[in-house]
Amino acid sequence: MKAASEFKDKITAINQQWQTDFTYLKMIGWGWIYLSTILDDFLRYVIASRFCPGMISRDVTESLNLALQASGCDQAKVGQKPRLLSDNGSSYVSCELADWLSDNGMSHVRGAPHHPKTQGKIERWHQTLKNPTLLLPGDLEQQIEAFVDHYIHQRYHESMDNLTPAEVYFGRGESTLRNRKRIKRNALAERRLHYQRHTA
Repeated sequence: MKAASEFKDKITAINQQWQTDFTYLKMIGWGWIYLSTILDDFLRYVIASRFCPGMISRDVTESLNLALQASGCDQAKVGQKPRLLSDNGSSYVSCELADWLSDNGMSHVRGAPHHPKTQGKIERWHQTLKNPTLLLPGDLEQQIEAFVDHYIHQRYHESMDNLTPAEVYFGRGESTLRNRKRIKRNALAERRLHYQRHTA
């Protein structure tokens, strides 16, 4: 199956489409552990992530349950629940997941085989997560939790006008940008005044 150069249905708002994938982490002196993540496609906001002993469909549905609860999509009356975007791993093509998605009113789209760019945002998230994380037994969950918090609340994203995913996800983006413009205006005015005093 050939992949298209871009999505024909563009994502224009939060909770329209979620990307999901597993990544594996090796803990020193322990072994391999798997992390399942649900990421909002529009904002790169990590809605849910959880450690799993394997990569089966039940792990996917449990992660999706967490994401529905965290986003409020399990209780809010919405026209359409988020569409799920995944690769073609066995847990994502299973009948169990298809039934669960149908029962929960969610649709599912999968990327073309051997075309990881389709899920590029979540692939990049997992790469970003793995780079600084020192995987030691006992504190892995704390490290991942701290990094997720940093990524969504403190790390600015150039593609989102240098806002954090949380600022945009919770509707604070516009006020943050207005506040930055005000600070910049005031700083320029102060510099002009300072320059005029020293050149007079």
